[in-house]
Amino acid sequence: MLTVDLGIFILRVVIGLLFIGHGAQKLFGWFGGKGLKATAQGYASFHLQPAKLWAVLAGLSEFLGGMGLALGFLTPVAAALIIGVMLMAILKVHLPNGLWNQNRGFEYPLVNLLVTAFLGLFGPGMYALEQYLKLGYPVHLTFVISLAVVVVAVLIGMVSGRMTTQSQTHTV
Repeated sequence: MLTVDLGIFILRVVIGLLFIGHGAQKLFGWFGGKGLKATAQGYASFHLQPAKLWAVLAGLSEFLGGMGLALGFLTPVAAALIIGVMLMAILKVHLPNGLWNQNRGFEYPLVNLLVTAFLGLFGPGMYALEQYLKLGYPVHLTFVISLAVVVVAVLIGMVSGRMTTQSQTHTV
């Protein structure tokens, strides 16, 4: 019989595994990815400076956030990490292209953001490592605090390239 907890478990594991893979593409070049050097070069083209730092942060956020989701461990923190990467992707890459994915728009990262926000807000469900370990913490408060930290990081990323560009302009 399908229950809400089983549905959350399936959603969490599938999304988590996909993000583990996506992070591994960035960090290690696995699953057809280009690895950290190429990821950093791409981030530099989006004016994220220092590009290697942002590439590592994005890769780790996806990889560790995916692991947290897949296992149901520290789910609000894991969800916030993925939300941060998706928010940065929307703002730095996809927003100028409009909504629809066929035009490289922000449709797909938005869906990922909303699914992980759901999991962050409502927790991992009954079939999770958190339940097995009997971790007791305030899910909503943990999610809000984690999300606030991630949003600050995204804001820093948004201005990092501008600050670097302005300092290069003044030194030339």
